[in-house]
Amino acid sequence: MITIGRINTLTALRETSVGFFLGDLSDRRTQDFNNDILLPNKYVPDTLAVDDDIDVFVYTDSEDRPIATTLTPAIQRDEFASLQVVAVTSAGAFLDWGLEKDLLVPHREQARPMEVGQWYVVFMYLDESTNRLVASSKVSRFLDEDVRDLQVGDEVQLLAYELTDLGVNVIINNRYKGLVYSNEIFRTVRPGDPLIGYIKNIRDDNRVDVSLQRMGYENVEPNARRILATLKAENGFLPLTDNTSPEVIYETLEMSKKTFKKAIGTLYRERKIVLEEKGIRLV
Repeated sequence: MITIGRINTLTALRETSVGFFLGDLSDRRTQDFNNDILLPNKYVPDTLAVDDDIDVFVYTDSEDRPIATTLTPAIQRDEFASLQVVAVTSAGAFLDWGLEKDLLVPHREQARPMEVGQWYVVFMYLDESTNRLVASSKVSRFLDEDVRDLQVGDEVQLLAYELTDLGVNVIINNRYKGLVYSNEIFRTVRPGDPLIGYIKNIRDDNRVDVSLQRMGYENVEPNARRILATLKAENGFLPLTDNTSPEVIYETLEMSKKTFKKAIGTLYRERKIVLEEKGIRLV
């Protein structure tokens, strides 16, 4: 079955003057050529021949006909991504997603009026009434509330999409909503930033707290090694103490102050460092 808005593996059925027509032989119950999809000549690889399989992205052209391309878009159906607005018309905002035909965000699907040149996190879906691919910046309604697949401590892929008074709302694994608290962020995070995170807590109401650093003991050893490596690179001394600001610690070592103190404790007990008034020194 050919899925509009996704990358499909299709078979080259016949060559014409305008390109190759492709089909899905695994689902080909009839020889109905009206269901075949055109791969225009400009996207046809020189080595493609009839009966070859090829990976293509399937979408609809300006006349709403399914068409294939070997270009890889910045977003696929039922996914989230940060895209830039290239035009705004009476129909809505149009986003650059890497294809010739821009992606439409209807006015009704805009969380706030979009502006040309700005970037927005959106969700792309197939509008069943028009059979067109469209996007929405009202991303929260597309997130799954059933978080049973998540476990505390899991490493996850994140996409920041909204700044709040508490911190940054993130999309977890392209599916769930999570929150990274402001007091646990030690670098600038903006909507649209991709991040690696770790599940910190799953609440009774299925809300998920996320950390940008590993939790507990697992976080100590790699960070202890990082501190040792940085000490060696800095001639055996770092001007970091318990009184150093979290921002300076993160800028120097890319870890939170809490993690820094745990790692320092480990290194001190192992007698690999000494604590001085103005910093830490390699033994």
